[in-house]
Amino acid sequence: MRRLKIPTLLGAFITLLDDRLGETIVLPLLPFLLEQFTTSATTLGFLTGTYAISQFAAAPLIGAMSDRFGRKPIMITCVSGSVIGICLFALTVSLNWDNYLPLWASTLPLSLLFLARIIDGISGGTAATATTILADISTPENRAKTFGLIGVAFGLGFILGPGLGTALAKFSVTLPVWVASGFAIFNLIFVIFFLPETLPKNKRNLLPRKRDLNPISQLLIVFKNPLARRLCLSFFVFFMAFNGFTAVLVLYLKEKFGWSPELCSAAFIVVGVIAMIVQGGLIGPLVKRFGESRLTFAGIGFVMTGCILLTLANIDTSIPLVFSGVAILAMGTGLVTPSLRALISRRLSSIGQGAVLGNLQGLQSLGTFLGAIAAGRSYDLLGPRSPFFGTILLLIFVMFLISGKSLTKQKVIS
Repeated sequence: MRRLKIPTLLGAFITLLDDRLGETIVLPLLPFLLEQFTTSATTLGFLTGTYAISQFAAAPLIGAMSDRFGRKPIMITCVSGSVIGICLFALTVSLNWDNYLPLWASTLPLSLLFLARIIDGISGGTAATATTILADISTPENRAKTFGLIGVAFGLGFILGPGLGTALAKFSVTLPVWVASGFAIFNLIFVIFFLPETLPKNKRNLLPRKRDLNPISQLLIVFKNPLARRLCLSFFVFFMAFNGFTAVLVLYLKEKFGWSPELCSAAFIVVGVIAMIVQGGLIGPLVKRFGESRLTFAGIGFVMTGCILLTLANIDTSIPLVFSGVAILAMGTGLVTPSLRALISRRLSSIGQGAVLGNLQGLQSLGTFLGAIAAGRSYDLLGPRSPFFGTILLLIFVMFLISGKSLTKQKVIS
Protein backbone atom coordinates (compact mmCIF):
# COMPACT_ATOMS: atom_id res chain seq x y z
CA MET A 1 0.00 0.00 0.00
CA ARG A 2 2.83 2.38 0.85
CA ARG A 3 4.45 1.60 -2.50
CA LEU A 4 1.24 2.48 -4.34
CA LYS A 5 0.53 5.63 -2.32
CA ILE A 6 3.32 7.75 -3.84
CA PRO A 7 2.26 7.36 -7.51
CA THR A 8 -1.36 7.80 -6.40
CA LEU A 9 -0.64 11.08 -4.62
CA LEU A 10 1.57 12.23 -7.49
CA GLY A 11 -1.04 11.34 -10.11
CA ALA A 12 -3.80 13.17 -8.23
CA PHE A 13 -1.55 16.18 -7.69
CA ILE A 14 -0.48 16.43 -11.36
CA THR A 15 -4.12 16.18 -12.43
CA LEU A 16 -5.22 18.91 -10.02
CA LEU A 17 -2.33 21.10 -11.15
CA ASP A 18 -3.21 20.52 -14.81
CA ASP A 19 -6.80 21.51 -14.06
CA ARG A 20 -5.63 24.79 -12.52
CA LEU A 21 -2.97 25.57 -15.11
CA GLY A 22 -5.45 25.18 -17.95
CA GLU A 23 -7.49 27.98 -16.38
CA THR A 24 -4.84 30.31 -14.94
CA ILE A 25 -2.74 30.35 -18.12
CA VAL A 26 -5.59 30.84 -20.61
CA LEU A 27 -8.22 32.99 -18.90
CA PRO A 28 -6.07 36.09 -18.23
CA LEU A 29 -5.19 36.12 -21.95
CA LEU A 30 -8.71 35.55 -23.30
CA PRO A 31 -9.34 39.15 -24.41
CA PHE A 32 -6.09 39.10 -26.41
CA LEU A 33 -6.74 35.64 -27.86
CA LEU A 34 -10.23 36.61 -28.97
CA GLU A 35 -9.51 40.02 -30.48
CA GLN A 36 -9.27 38.59 -34.03
CA PHE A 37 -12.79 37.16 -33.62
CA THR A 38 -14.72 39.55 -31.38
CA THR A 39 -14.34 42.44 -28.95
CA SER A 40 -17.70 41.81 -27.27
CA ALA A 41 -17.56 41.61 -23.47
CA THR A 42 -20.79 39.62 -23.52
CA THR A 43 -19.20 36.97 -25.73
CA LEU A 44 -16.17 36.88 -23.47
CA GLY A 45 -18.39 36.42 -20.40
CA PHE A 46 -20.36 33.58 -21.96
CA LEU A 47 -17.15 31.88 -23.09
CA THR A 48 -15.74 32.14 -19.58
CA GLY A 49 -18.91 30.76 -18.00
CA THR A 50 -19.33 27.90 -20.47
CA TYR A 51 -16.66 25.84 -18.71
CA ALA A 52 -18.31 26.11 -15.27
CA ILE A 53 -21.80 25.29 -16.53
CA SER A 54 -20.54 22.31 -18.55
CA GLN A 55 -18.64 21.06 -15.54
CA PHE A 56 -21.75 21.41 -13.37
CA ALA A 57 -23.87 19.41 -15.83
CA ALA A 58 -21.37 16.54 -16.07
CA ALA A 59 -20.24 16.28 -12.44
CA PRO A 60 -22.90 13.82 -11.14
CA LEU A 61 -22.40 11.41 -14.05
CA ILE A 62 -18.62 11.46 -13.67
CA GLY A 63 -18.84 10.87 -9.92
CA ALA A 64 -21.30 8.00 -10.32
CA MET A 65 -19.22 6.40 -13.09
CA SER A 66 -16.11 6.54 -10.93
CA ASP A 67 -18.05 4.68 -8.22
CA ARG A 68 -19.16 2.07 -10.78
CA PHE A 69 -16.11 1.50 -12.98
CA GLY A 70 -13.26 2.67 -10.77
CA ARG A 71 -11.26 5.87 -10.56
CA LYS A 72 -8.55 5.22 -13.16
CA PRO A 73 -10.67 4.64 -16.32
CA ILE A 74 -12.76 7.72 -15.53
CA MET A 75 -9.64 9.76 -14.88
CA ILE A 76 -8.18 8.68 -18.24
CA THR A 77 -11.42 9.65 -20.00
CA CYS A 78 -11.58 13.05 -18.31
CA VAL A 79 -7.94 13.95 -18.92
CA SER A 80 -8.32 12.87 -22.56
CA GLY A 81 -11.25 15.27 -22.89
CA SER A 82 -9.17 18.06 -21.39
CA VAL A 83 -6.41 17.37 -23.93
CA ILE A 84 -8.90 17.52 -26.82
CA GLY A 85 -10.54 20.69 -25.50
CA ILE A 86 -7.42 22.73 -24.88
CA CYS A 87 -5.71 21.57 -28.09
CA LEU A 88 -8.79 22.55 -30.09
CA PHE A 89 -8.78 25.92 -28.35
CA ALA A 90 -5.07 26.43 -29.06
CA LEU A 91 -5.44 25.47 -32.73
CA THR A 92 -8.44 27.76 -33.19
CA VAL A 93 -6.75 30.87 -31.78
CA SER A 94 -3.52 30.13 -33.65
CA LEU A 95 -4.93 29.97 -37.20
CA ASN A 96 -5.45 33.01 -39.38
CA TRP A 97 -9.03 32.22 -40.33
CA ASP A 98 -9.32 35.06 -42.84
CA ASN A 99 -7.17 32.97 -45.20
CA TYR A 100 -9.44 29.93 -44.99
CA LEU A 101 -13.06 30.96 -44.49
CA PRO A 102 -15.63 32.72 -46.68
CA LEU A 103 -17.51 35.59 -45.08
CA TRP A 104 -20.65 33.52 -44.41
CA ALA A 105 -18.64 31.13 -42.20
CA SER A 106 -17.08 33.85 -40.05
CA THR A 107 -18.73 32.54 -36.88
CA LEU A 108 -17.02 29.13 -37.15
CA PRO A 109 -13.92 30.04 -35.05
CA LEU A 110 -16.07 31.28 -32.15
CA SER A 111 -18.21 28.15 -32.41
CA LEU A 112 -15.06 26.02 -32.17
CA LEU A 113 -13.91 27.98 -29.11
CA PHE A 114 -17.25 27.38 -27.40
CA LEU A 115 -17.03 23.69 -28.36
CA ALA A 116 -13.53 23.50 -26.90
CA ARG A 117 -14.69 25.04 -23.61
CA ILE A 118 -17.69 22.69 -23.47
CA ILE A 119 -15.48 19.62 -24.02
CA ASP A 120 -13.00 20.82 -21.42
CA GLY A 121 -15.81 21.59 -18.98
CA ILE A 122 -17.60 18.26 -19.44
CA SER A 123 -14.31 16.49 -18.80
CA GLY A 124 -13.66 18.80 -15.84
CA GLY A 125 -14.39 15.88 -13.55
CA THR A 126 -10.63 15.49 -13.35
CA ALA A 127 -10.62 17.59 -10.16
CA ALA A 128 -13.57 15.74 -8.63
CA THR A 129 -12.11 12.32 -9.47
CA ALA A 130 -8.69 13.32 -8.14
CA THR A 131 -10.35 14.49 -4.92
CA THR A 132 -12.14 11.16 -4.63
CA ILE A 133 -8.86 9.31 -5.13
CA LEU A 134 -7.39 11.29 -2.24
CA ALA A 135 -10.39 10.32 -0.10
CA ASP A 136 -9.92 6.65 -1.06
CA ILE A 137 -6.37 6.51 0.29
CA SER A 138 -6.88 8.58 3.45
CA THR A 139 -8.48 7.95 6.82
CA PRO A 140 -11.02 10.33 8.42
CA GLU A 141 -8.28 11.56 10.76
CA ASN A 142 -5.80 12.61 8.06
CA ARG A 143 -8.31 13.48 5.33
CA ALA A 144 -8.01 17.25 5.76
CA LYS A 145 -4.22 16.98 5.50
CA THR A 146 -4.49 14.83 2.37
CA PHE A 147 -6.99 17.26 0.85
CA GLY A 148 -4.35 19.92 1.42
CA LEU A 149 -2.81 18.71 -1.86
CA ILE A 150 -5.77 20.38 -3.58
CA GLY A 151 -4.65 23.68 -2.09
CA VAL A 152 -1.03 23.09 -3.10
CA ALA A 153 -2.12 22.46 -6.71
CA PHE A 154 -4.38 25.50 -6.53
CA GLY A 155 -1.58 27.67 -5.19
CA LEU A 156 1.08 26.37 -7.57
CA GLY A 157 -1.34 26.84 -10.46
CA PHE A 158 -1.81 30.47 -9.48
CA ILE A 159 1.97 30.91 -9.30
CA LEU A 160 2.91 29.14 -12.53
CA GLY A 161 -0.15 30.06 -14.59
CA PRO A 162 0.01 33.87 -14.50
CA GLY A 163 3.81 33.77 -14.50
CA LEU A 164 4.05 31.51 -17.56
CA GLY A 165 1.28 33.36 -19.34
CA THR A 166 2.95 36.74 -18.85
CA ALA A 167 6.43 35.47 -19.79
CA LEU A 168 5.45 33.41 -22.84
CA ALA A 169 2.99 35.96 -24.23
CA LYS A 170 5.97 38.27 -24.87
CA PHE A 171 6.96 35.89 -27.67
CA SER A 172 3.46 34.97 -28.88
CA VAL A 173 0.03 35.39 -27.32
CA THR A 174 -0.87 31.83 -28.36
CA LEU A 175 2.30 30.18 -27.02
CA PRO A 176 0.98 29.88 -23.41
CA VAL A 177 -2.05 27.95 -24.67
CA TRP A 178 0.20 25.43 -26.43
CA VAL A 179 2.28 25.03 -23.27
CA ALA A 180 -0.92 24.30 -21.34
CA SER A 181 -1.79 21.72 -24.03
CA GLY A 182 1.60 20.07 -23.60
CA PHE A 183 1.14 19.78 -19.84
CA ALA A 184 -2.29 18.21 -20.36
CA ILE A 185 -0.73 15.58 -22.66
CA PHE A 186 1.94 14.85 -20.03
CA ASN A 187 -0.82 14.46 -17.43
CA LEU A 188 -2.62 11.94 -19.63
CA ILE A 189 0.55 9.87 -20.14
CA PHE A 190 1.23 9.78 -16.38
CA VAL A 191 -2.32 8.72 -15.54
CA ILE A 192 -2.31 5.94 -18.15
CA PHE A 193 1.00 4.39 -17.14
CA PHE A 194 1.52 5.19 -13.45
CA LEU A 195 -1.75 5.91 -11.62
CA PRO A 196 -3.02 2.80 -9.75
CA GLU A 197 -6.68 2.02 -9.15
CA THR A 198 -7.85 3.05 -5.65
CA LEU A 199 -11.42 1.69 -5.56
CA PRO A 200 -11.62 -2.12 -5.03
CA LYS A 201 -14.25 -3.96 -7.05
CA ASN A 202 -16.11 -5.03 -3.91
CA LYS A 203 -16.77 -1.38 -3.03
CA ARG A 204 -18.15 -0.32 -6.40
CA ASN A 205 -21.77 0.71 -6.91
CA LEU A 206 -24.20 0.12 -9.73
CA LEU A 207 -24.98 3.08 -11.95
CA PRO A 208 -28.02 5.01 -10.74
CA ARG A 209 -31.13 5.62 -12.85
CA LYS A 210 -30.86 8.19 -15.64
CA ARG A 211 -33.07 10.68 -13.83
CA ASP A 212 -30.78 10.44 -10.83
CA LEU A 213 -27.89 11.73 -12.96
CA ASN A 214 -29.65 15.04 -13.53
CA PRO A 215 -27.33 17.54 -11.76
CA ILE A 216 -30.23 19.39 -10.14
CA SER A 217 -31.75 16.11 -8.90
CA GLN A 218 -28.39 15.06 -7.49
CA LEU A 219 -28.03 18.31 -5.59
CA LEU A 220 -31.52 17.90 -4.14
CA ILE A 221 -30.61 14.38 -2.98
CA VAL A 222 -27.52 15.70 -1.21
CA PHE A 223 -29.55 18.39 0.51
CA LYS A 224 -31.98 15.76 1.83
CA ASN A 225 -29.15 14.37 3.95
CA PRO A 226 -29.75 15.94 7.39
CA LEU A 227 -26.08 15.99 8.35
CA ALA A 228 -24.64 17.05 5.00
CA ARG A 229 -27.26 19.52 3.83
CA ARG A 230 -26.10 22.61 5.75
CA LEU A 231 -22.44 21.88 5.04
CA CYS A 232 -23.08 21.39 1.31
CA LEU A 233 -25.12 24.60 1.16
CA SER A 234 -22.34 26.45 2.98
CA PHE A 235 -19.83 25.02 0.48
CA PHE A 236 -21.95 26.33 -2.41
CA VAL A 237 -22.47 29.80 -0.90
CA PHE A 238 -18.79 30.13 0.02
CA PHE A 239 -17.62 29.51 -3.54
CA MET A 240 -20.38 31.69 -4.96
CA ALA A 241 -19.12 34.52 -2.74
CA PHE A 242 -15.38 33.95 -3.14
CA ASN A 243 -15.25 33.17 -6.86
CA GLY A 244 -17.79 35.90 -7.52
CA PHE A 245 -15.71 38.80 -6.32
CA THR A 246 -12.45 37.31 -7.61
CA ALA A 247 -14.03 37.36 -11.10
CA VAL A 248 -14.12 41.18 -10.97
CA LEU A 249 -10.98 41.69 -8.87
CA VAL A 250 -8.62 42.47 -11.76
CA LEU A 251 -11.16 44.85 -13.27
CA TYR A 252 -11.46 46.57 -9.87
CA LEU A 253 -7.67 46.95 -9.56
CA LYS A 254 -7.37 48.23 -13.11
CA GLU A 255 -10.20 50.78 -13.02
CA LYS A 256 -9.89 52.03 -9.45
CA PHE A 257 -6.11 52.14 -9.10
CA GLY A 258 -4.76 51.95 -12.66
CA TRP A 259 -2.83 48.76 -12.00
CA SER A 260 -0.84 47.17 -14.83
CA PRO A 261 -1.20 43.50 -15.86
CA GLU A 262 2.16 42.77 -14.21
CA LEU A 263 1.02 44.19 -10.87
CA CYS A 264 -2.28 42.30 -11.07
CA SER A 265 -0.41 39.09 -11.88
CA ALA A 266 1.84 39.67 -8.87
CA ALA A 267 -1.26 39.80 -6.65
CA PHE A 268 -2.39 36.39 -7.96
CA ILE A 269 1.08 34.98 -7.40
CA VAL A 270 0.85 36.08 -3.75
CA VAL A 271 -2.48 34.23 -3.53
CA GLY A 272 -0.83 31.10 -4.89
CA VAL A 273 2.16 31.21 -2.53
CA ILE A 274 0.04 31.74 0.59
CA ALA A 275 -2.51 29.07 -0.40
CA MET A 276 0.28 26.57 -1.07
CA ILE A 277 1.94 27.22 2.29
CA VAL A 278 -1.30 27.02 4.27
CA GLN A 279 -2.83 23.98 2.56
CA GLY A 280 0.43 22.21 1.83
CA GLY A 281 2.26 22.55 5.14
CA LEU A 282 0.14 24.12 7.86
CA ILE A 283 -3.30 22.57 7.47
CA GLY A 284 -2.37 19.20 9.01
CA PRO A 285 -0.93 20.55 12.31
CA LEU A 286 -3.66 23.19 12.51
CA VAL A 287 -6.43 20.58 12.14
CA LYS A 288 -4.89 18.47 14.92
CA ARG A 289 -4.79 21.45 17.25
CA PHE A 290 -8.01 23.30 16.44
CA GLY A 291 -10.26 20.95 14.40
CA GLU A 292 -11.95 21.52 11.05
CA SER A 293 -14.92 23.51 12.40
CA ARG A 294 -12.81 26.16 14.14
CA LEU A 295 -10.52 26.48 11.15
CA THR A 296 -13.50 27.00 8.86
CA PHE A 297 -14.77 29.85 11.04
CA ALA A 298 -11.29 31.39 11.24
CA GLY A 299 -10.83 31.13 7.47
CA ILE A 300 -14.13 32.87 6.80
CA GLY A 301 -13.05 35.64 9.15
CA PHE A 302 -9.81 36.07 7.19
CA VAL A 303 -11.69 36.29 3.88
CA MET A 304 -14.00 38.96 5.30
CA THR A 305 -11.01 40.91 6.61
CA GLY A 306 -9.35 40.76 3.19
CA CYS A 307 -12.50 42.08 1.52
CA ILE A 308 -12.63 45.01 3.94
CA LEU A 309 -8.99 45.91 3.20
CA LEU A 310 -9.70 45.88 -0.53
CA THR A 311 -12.59 48.31 -0.11
CA LEU A 312 -10.51 50.66 2.08
CA ALA A 313 -7.71 51.00 -0.48
CA ASN A 314 -7.26 54.15 -2.56
CA ILE A 315 -4.74 55.13 -5.23
CA ASP A 316 -2.09 56.12 -2.66
CA THR A 317 -2.52 53.06 -0.42
CA SER A 318 -3.52 50.48 -3.02
CA ILE A 319 -0.26 48.51 -3.13
CA PRO A 320 0.14 47.82 0.63
CA LEU A 321 -3.57 47.37 1.32
CA VAL A 322 -4.35 45.23 -1.74
CA PHE A 323 -1.36 42.94 -1.29
CA SER A 324 -2.17 42.59 2.43
CA GLY A 325 -5.81 41.95 1.55
CA VAL A 326 -5.15 39.24 -1.03
CA ALA A 327 -2.63 37.56 1.29
CA ILE A 328 -5.25 37.40 4.05
CA LEU A 329 -7.86 36.23 1.54
CA ALA A 330 -5.57 33.43 0.41
CA MET A 331 -4.93 32.41 4.01
CA GLY A 332 -8.67 32.30 4.61
CA THR A 333 -9.61 30.19 1.62
CA GLY A 334 -6.59 27.97 2.33
CA LEU A 335 -8.16 27.12 5.69
CA VAL A 336 -11.80 26.92 4.60
CA THR A 337 -11.56 24.74 1.49
CA PRO A 338 -9.86 21.57 2.86
CA SER A 339 -11.55 21.88 6.26
CA LEU A 340 -15.04 22.16 4.81
CA ARG A 341 -14.41 19.31 2.36
CA ALA A 342 -13.17 17.15 5.25
CA LEU A 343 -16.21 18.00 7.40
CA ILE A 344 -18.50 16.80 4.62
CA SER A 345 -16.44 13.75 3.72
CA ARG A 346 -16.14 12.37 7.26
CA ARG A 347 -19.93 12.45 7.71
CA LEU A 348 -20.45 10.07 4.81
CA SER A 349 -19.67 6.39 4.39
CA SER A 350 -16.74 5.37 2.18
CA ILE A 351 -19.20 3.80 -0.28
CA GLY A 352 -20.69 6.42 -2.55
CA GLN A 353 -18.18 9.16 -1.82
CA GLY A 354 -17.45 9.58 -5.52
CA ALA A 355 -20.98 10.76 -6.25
CA VAL A 356 -21.07 13.08 -3.23
CA LEU A 357 -17.68 14.65 -3.87
CA GLY A 358 -18.62 14.93 -7.54
CA ASN A 359 -21.64 16.92 -6.41
CA LEU A 360 -19.35 19.19 -4.40
CA GLN A 361 -17.49 19.95 -7.60
CA GLY A 362 -20.85 20.62 -9.25
CA LEU A 363 -21.82 22.94 -6.41
CA GLN A 364 -18.52 24.77 -6.80
CA SER A 365 -19.01 25.14 -10.56
CA LEU A 366 -22.59 26.38 -10.21
CA GLY A 367 -21.54 28.75 -7.44
CA THR A 368 -18.69 30.09 -9.57
CA PHE A 369 -21.01 30.73 -12.51
CA LEU A 370 -23.76 32.40 -10.48
CA GLY A 371 -21.31 34.33 -8.32
CA ALA A 372 -19.47 35.78 -11.32
CA ILE A 373 -22.74 36.92 -12.90
CA ALA A 374 -24.00 38.45 -9.64
CA ALA A 375 -20.69 40.19 -8.93
CA GLY A 376 -20.50 41.59 -12.46
CA ARG A 377 -24.03 42.97 -12.34
CA SER A 378 -23.43 44.39 -8.86
CA TYR A 379 -20.22 46.01 -10.07
CA ASP A 380 -22.02 47.74 -12.93
CA LEU A 381 -25.22 48.71 -11.11
CA LEU A 382 -24.12 49.42 -7.52
CA GLY A 383 -20.46 50.35 -7.86
CA PRO A 384 -17.01 48.68 -7.92
CA ARG A 385 -16.91 48.03 -4.15
CA SER A 386 -20.35 46.42 -3.93
CA PRO A 387 -19.20 42.83 -4.79
CA PHE A 388 -16.90 42.86 -1.76
CA PHE A 389 -19.70 43.97 0.56
CA GLY A 390 -21.94 41.32 -0.99
CA THR A 391 -19.27 38.72 -0.28
CA ILE A 392 -19.17 39.72 3.40
CA LEU A 393 -22.95 39.31 3.70
CA LEU A 394 -22.83 35.89 2.05
CA LEU A 395 -20.01 34.77 4.33
CA ILE A 396 -22.01 35.77 7.40
CA PHE A 397 -24.71 33.44 6.07
CA VAL A 398 -22.10 30.67 5.65
CA MET A 399 -21.07 31.06 9.30
CA PHE A 400 -24.72 30.69 10.31
CA LEU A 401 -25.02 27.51 8.25
CA ILE A 402 -21.97 25.76 9.72
CA SER A 403 -22.93 26.67 13.29
CA GLY A 404 -26.02 24.40 13.28
CA LYS A 405 -26.49 21.84 16.03
CA SER A 406 -26.56 19.03 13.51
CA LEU A 407 -22.89 19.56 12.84
CA THR A 408 -21.95 18.61 16.37
CA LYS A 409 -23.06 15.03 15.75
CA GLN A 410 -20.19 12.79 14.81
CA LYS A 411 -22.02 9.69 13.50
CA VAL A 412 -21.45 8.66 9.90
CA ILE A 413 -24.34 8.14 7.53
CA SER A 414 -24.42 6.63 4.08
